[in-house]
Amino acid sequence: MIYKKRLKELRERIGITQNELAQDLNIDYKTFSHYENEDVIFPLKHLVIICNKLNVSLDYIFNFTDRKQYDSITKDLDYQEVGKRLKKFRLDNKLTQVKLATKINIAKSMIGAYEHGDYLISTHALYTICKKYNISADYLLGRTNIKNFFPSKKLSN
Repeated sequence: MIYKKRLKELRERIGITQNELAQDLNIDYKTFSHYENEDVIFPLKHLVIICNKLNVSLDYIFNFTDRKQYDSITKDLDYQEVGKRLKKFRLDNKLTQVKLATKINIAKSMIGAYEHGDYLISTHALYTICKKYNISADYLLGRTNIKNFFPSKKLSN
């Protein structure tokens, strides 16, 4: 992951401490510090809350684009909508659940659970799909209707 640099820069520019954001997430300051330093992967639901608070897109935090925000963004996550968009993405790319799971190195059963809205897609799975297929994380999460992020640099697969 590569959200560490942007997250820290934004937080410091706005003047918000790790402790303040940890309180917003109802987590311990040390846990937040581990997330921000990428010692542990930030749970997606927490990253979305942070994006909302800092008024930036997840695509920006993931360093996919230099565009900080989309014109219209939905702040709440709907697991069913996320599942529908993930399934549509998979079918549009002619991928079976097995093939997609293999490409992003997760269990096939997790793809099914994500598509049914049983679980929110993991941060790692979302990041990997978006980077590999040049699709917006915010789009897959139902936060914007813009499918592709606007890369400021060539992303390597």
